[in-house]
Amino acid sequence: MKKSLLSTIVLGSALFLAACGGGDSESSNGETAELDGKKIVQQSCATCHGGQLQGGSAPALDKLGATYTQEEILDIILNGKDRMPPGIIKGEKAEAAAEYLSGLK
Repeated sequence: MKKSLLSTIVLGSALFLAACGGGDSESSNGETAELDGKKIVQQSCATCHGGQLQGGSAPALDKLGATYTQEEILDIILNGKDRMPPGIIKGEKAEAAAEYLSGLK
């Protein structure tokens, strides 16, 4: 019983963490593809912030650019804020997501 419960928890955690990340930015031929901030946000943020970024279990992001600059948004993505954990998106993906979110006004 305990092994079954532990296996379920581990599997559930792995699935949840996999949903928080996006794919890589490398195309099938090894070249770096341009990062799509909107796609990254949909893959990494919609679970908590809603499919239309209207808010869910986390605040709405659909007008985030009216409140924060791109640099401030990047800082929040990288370092977290309030209940949002740091580092859900990293590196160039975080920069692309911040650029996209800063344009939502």
